[in-house]
Amino acid sequence: MPSIGNRCHELRVLDKDCNWRVIYRIESDAIVILDVFPKKSQATPKSVIEQSKARLAQYLRVID
Repeated sequence: MPSIGNRCHELRVLDKDCNWRVIYRIESDAIVILDVFPKKSQATPKSVIEQSKARLAQYLRVID
């Protein structure tokens, strides 16, 4: 998901009652989970994108 950051992706998990999304970033030594949420509409909610960006920024500050 380039709208969140480089190497960020969205995994789709189909469940019996709900479709889940996992937003994550791939690092050389880890996979960083930024958010997990039930998908209820076609577009990813803006609040999820903004929260994922904030979590990614926090993570990047810690590893630098």
